[in-house]
Amino acid sequence: MKFSVNQQDLQKSLGYCQGVIEKRSTLPILSNILIEAANSKLKITATDLDLIFVNEISNIKIFDEGKTTTSSSIMFDIVRKIPSGSQINFENTGESKLQLESNKSLFNLNSINASEFPITDENFNENEFTINSKDLLKLLNKCKFSISNDETRHYLSGIFFHQTQTDDKNFLTAAATDSHRMSISKVRLKNKIEFEPIILPKKTIFQLCSLLEDYDGEVKVSNIKSKIKFELNNSILISKLIDGKFPNYIQVIPRENQKKLEIDLKSFLNSVDRVASVSLDKKDGVKFNLTKDNLDLSVNNTNSGDGKESLSVKFETDLDISFNSRYLLDIASQLNGDNIEIYLKDTGSPALIKDPADFDSIYVVMPMKG
Repeated sequence: MKFSVNQQDLQKSLGYCQGVIEKRSTLPILSNILIEAANSKLKITATDLDLIFVNEISNIKIFDEGKTTTSSSIMFDIVRKIPSGSQINFENTGESKLQLESNKSLFNLNSINASEFPITDENFNENEFTINSKDLLKLLNKCKFSISNDETRHYLSGIFFHQTQTDDKNFLTAAATDSHRMSISKVRLKNKIEFEPIILPKKTIFQLCSLLEDYDGEVKVSNIKSKIKFELNNSILISKLIDGKFPNYIQVIPRENQKKLEIDLKSFLNSVDRVASVSLDKKDGVKFNLTKDNLDLSVNNTNSGDGKESLSVKFETDLDISFNSRYLLDIASQLNGDNIEIYLKDTGSPALIKDPADFDSIYVVMPMKG
């Protein structure tokens, strides 16, 4: 195998691979990437057995076709330190060596035979549909911060995707919750699709986000019972799904929250962030002391002190309620409008948060005691 590739193209591809490969793997081959030079393309594959990432680079000169595997992290570290825009030459110089040469740099990297690399080839043509990359990224970003980190409830450690219908319109709807907060968002589909409800794992979500941020176009989605496949531009992402039943989140959405609190979004975000600075981990409750058209925010930490700030708001009555400041900041940072709308019932009931600029997304936050 012998080929030449542009440094920027290779660095980008290897950068994506870092999000897939586990830092500490019991199988040495899983620390490696599979490199295949054939048919005028360079194909790079990374996997942790649950997630497979494949990226193709077409801007390449191949002198001898072939394939091998080498350490993903070492190769990425070398390539990113080579001057941008340089050509990098690769050559298999022996059964277990891959030579990398660029400018005046020369490296001989250990390699493992490509036949040992675990790859699966499954037919994903059963349920297939396309979605715009920006729409898919919106669903992921609006929900990913609400994913649970509790490993004992594995069915909450991902985003629940399913098809919904409203007034004969079809939507792809996403929901995530850690039982303290919940995010729900949906995007309109052109047609009804054949798509069974799935729970997409957290690691897959963050890898998919990094791919979508660099891409503007259509994404082809296809799934079989236990796996899902995303195809975009020159990349493929195949993931195992979480086996479990997502709770009935619809029944958790508050229906009787009649007290509407309307605040300028930027002011709210900055004020909560400032008063929460008293708490180092931002997990202390930020207390809302609400009176007519006024909100007093306060945080009190026994170890570090307290902070207070007042905001002019639209609100008709008196109410005291506390929330985890981190939860409020996570939600507020995802809103698109000029204002944030918080619908309240009483001190002990969950709040419903809406974005006036995005009617297709809502958030629910449980209050804190005290």
